[in-house]
Amino acid sequence: MSLRRGGPPHPDAAPILTLPDDTEEEERGGDPDPCAVGQEEVAVEALTGISALRAYVIVGVLCFVNLLNYMDRFTVAGVLPDIEKFFEIDDSMSGLLQTVFISSYMVLAPIFGYLGDRYNRKYLMCVGITFWSAVTLGSSFIPKKHFWLLLLTRGMVGVGEASYSTIAPTLIADLFLGDRRSRMLSVFYFAIPVGSGLGYIVGSKVKDVADDWHWALRVTPALGVWAVVLLVTVVREPPRGALETRSGAPLHSTPWLADLRALVRNRTFVLSSLGFTAVAFVTGSLALWAPAFLYRSRLATGAVQPCPTGEPCSNSDESLVFGIITCVTGLLGVGSGVEISRRLRHSNARADPLVCATGLIGSAPFLFLAVVSARQSIVATYIFIFIGETLLSLNWAVVADILLYVVVPTRRSTAEAFQILLSHLLGDAGSPYLIGVISDRIRSGRPESFLSQFRSLEYALMLCCFVGVIGGGFFLATACFIQGDRKRAELYAQGLLQDPAESEDRIVVPQRGRSTKVPVSSVLI
Repeated sequence: MSLRRGGPPHPDAAPILTLPDDTEEEERGGDPDPCAVGQEEVAVEALTGISALRAYVIVGVLCFVNLLNYMDRFTVAGVLPDIEKFFEIDDSMSGLLQTVFISSYMVLAPIFGYLGDRYNRKYLMCVGITFWSAVTLGSSFIPKKHFWLLLLTRGMVGVGEASYSTIAPTLIADLFLGDRRSRMLSVFYFAIPVGSGLGYIVGSKVKDVADDWHWALRVTPALGVWAVVLLVTVVREPPRGALETRSGAPLHSTPWLADLRALVRNRTFVLSSLGFTAVAFVTGSLALWAPAFLYRSRLATGAVQPCPTGEPCSNSDESLVFGIITCVTGLLGVGSGVEISRRLRHSNARADPLVCATGLIGSAPFLFLAVVSARQSIVATYIFIFIGETLLSLNWAVVADILLYVVVPTRRSTAEAFQILLSHLLGDAGSPYLIGVISDRIRSGRPESFLSQFRSLEYALMLCCFVGVIGGGFFLATACFIQGDRKRAELYAQGLLQDPAESEDRIVVPQRGRSTKVPVSSVLI
């Protein structure tokens, strides 16, 4: 269905092929003029009804909640050996903890994506985070003989994260444009590596202080209460797509099946989502298994003594170091990825997918070196992990930015949801469990020893390197289509292009007071 098939042009619509306000600055290169920035902030405030200061504060609140989400997700990895000892489970069952959570998360994401495109996003997030906090707190009281109940509660935690991750980026997209949107997304996605790292650190250290791993699961629920309070009191709902349409009136939603058809036909969205799936596969595997792998390497070399029978095995030192590495590399990688892409756009419109491809392919050899050097030098392993994770982190904010500018505003939550579904279904939903199964299979039939435990996990983790290279190939393919898909989304938002879900792509161009239909190819560069 078209927003406008003829008749007079919308009074607020920009001229055909006009880009967002700061695109001209991007093309000229350099930093935008301060006066122009001030004028743009005034224009944005007029369209959204939200001041520039409040918009920045909203991003800060969303970043805080995102940090809590990832803290909770990786707290389990920080105390994984203690959980294995407490419940008497093997590597396969340990990997299932992450797999159950991600599976629930990805199944629920499309539901919240649908709701996020049609209902108040602020209240959806509040409900989800309240539920997530309550379930996480309850999971810390599960007795020893009921491991299945821990699996169930980890699955229920996915409700809260699905309600947030599919919606929050679309709020940022409706508050900012162009370079400012890219920078705000980088701030938002800083929370992923920083929150992940804090999950390892807080989980392992709270366990050490309390002498009980259960207390590690009680930190984020308390902070979740504050997150809900901040969402209720600070966050305001901006009109969907007002910045793209240049009108205070939001775009109308289209049927869900039409949304799905349009997304499937959006080659940039599909290919970048497949590339991001490889990122999820690698990071999901490392997130759960890297601290355990580092601990096993020290056991195999005799650098640490094994824990006495009946006492929990602590890898708090490895979790602390890996958590710090994750925080620092995330800050470096996310910030560098956004800045490199922003500067390269001046000379290459395909910069975003090329930066993602470079980061993913470049990380593979360093992760391979990190795995094979663990027995020889733990310091070298940390260095290679640092470089590899920095390169992986180039992708986070850039991939989100790609989605937001190639998908029309009324489909962004749905697009976020299906990117989550795809990336987790083929990525980190199964990768921790798959790594654990491969490790167990390699070790089966051999005498049990610290060396065999280390070697089996070492060989299993090598799979991540190959997946990274494949993902880089998907981003290279994305570069072939990104310009056309971005232009179509801009024209559709301005009411100049028919619904992409329809088979006939036509543009309505005002010409001497009459509407004239012309093929897309005649105006796209």
